[in-house]
Amino acid sequence: MSLDRLALIIILIPAAVWIVVMLAGIIAAWPYGIPVLIAFAVVAYIFIRIVAQRLSSREDDYYEKNIHE
Repeated sequence: MSLDRLALIIILIPAAVWIVVMLAGIIAAWPYGIPVLIAFAVVAYIFIRIVAQRLSSREDDYYEKNIHE
């Protein structure tokens, strides 16, 4: 396993735990947490769309593999 993947895993695990705890707090404050929950859902949707677009882009893959600065 490369060092960059290990670093990414070390960052993603606490971030995932933090997001789950944050969602639990939003749900606990149910009627008042709805606007925050909506904002959270919008940000999550945008993030998922960006990642999906990047993973399906052949042009980005070509430049990543063949163009070196």
